[in-house]
Amino acid sequence: MSAPSTPFRPALLASLLTAAAGGALAAAATAAAPAGVRPALAWFAVCCVLLLAASAFAVTWYGRASRALGRRVETLTAELASRDAYVARYSASAERETAALKERYAAETAAAEAARAARTEELVRAHAAEAAELARTRAADVARLEERLRRAESGRSAAMAAAANAAGRMQALATSMLADLREMEHRHADEDVLTDLLHLDHRTAQAGRLADSIAVLTGARSGRRWARPIVMESILRGAMGRIGGYQRVRLHSSSDAAVAGHAAEGVMHALAELMDNAANFSPPTAEVHVYVEEVPAGVIIAVEDSGLVMSDVQLRRAEAAVSAENQDLAGLSGTRLGLAVVGRLARKHGLTVSFRPSARGGTGALLMLPQDLISHVPAETPATPAAVLPPVSARGLSAPA
Repeated sequence: MSAPSTPFRPALLASLLTAAAGGALAAAATAAAPAGVRPALAWFAVCCVLLLAASAFAVTWYGRASRALGRRVETLTAELASRDAYVARYSASAERETAALKERYAAETAAAEAARAARTEELVRAHAAEAAELARTRAADVARLEERLRRAESGRSAAMAAAANAAGRMQALATSMLADLREMEHRHADEDVLTDLLHLDHRTAQAGRLADSIAVLTGARSGRRWARPIVMESILRGAMGRIGGYQRVRLHSSSDAAVAGHAAEGVMHALAELMDNAANFSPPTAEVHVYVEEVPAGVIIAVEDSGLVMSDVQLRRAEAAVSAENQDLAGLSGTRLGLAVVGRLARKHGLTVSFRPSARGGTGALLMLPQDLISHVPAETPATPAAVLPPVSARGLSAPA
């Protein structure tokens, strides 16, 4: 579009023409006027001509400018209408494209949802099949393991029953051998023969303790039950007679307490195991000291050695061995079998076992007998003099009357 023409030149031309015409008229009027008024008339005419020329310039200028602005407004109005039409066309096109895109999006979304649903259903079926297969496999594994466990339990029960049966037979054999040895001790007066018989008596007593330990660990009936309470002196010496290093054991007891007959054998056996541990884990020439103290809760028997001091870990392990409810025998080492026996006997008779560092440099084992096992009534006495060791039987006592 061409640039609009400026109204200056037409306005100037109109002004010049008006000035020329006015000048001619003014000159004619001035020439025709009397001589006296010509100067004033001339100045007046010049002013009028200038005013007319300026007016002509202004009128022409504003007229032309008004027409130019009108044309410009018309042009802008046309352009605005054209742009409105373009916007309308673009909006319609955009609406059509938006509708098309919405339809396409809806179709693609529906297709994706359908594909996802199909994939999900496929995965669910695959997962269900896999879960069913895993369940079948697990059920088969569980059944197989249960069968193996049942067989293992059956084998373990059979082994325990066989061990208990063997322990019972060993107990009976040891008791019979001890009875025969005691009869031989009474028949023979030769000192050498009697010494040998007493040695065999002591060895048989140790074998009897081993049989009793096996019976305790396998849950079989162990030991014998006495009809009357057994005095503490007989309990201590009976326990001494069942260990190998009895010569190193020193008793410090002035208690007149007696242990209930039904628990006497278990207490004697537990003390024998604690004394045997103390003798085995101390130097060969070191003594093992046994103290008895009566307290309001019962009687405490302390077995102290001068061997190696047990560390905190070893003390906790020993206490765990005597306090475990259901200890697996397969996990017990040879050095802890005795503590396991003590633990079983302690739970059976309500005893309390603990360990502490000994003032003699080794370890002290404390066995507390509850008050309901203790009495001070006339008790059963040992069959042999208390000062003689090891002429005690495997049980340390004579048969009940």
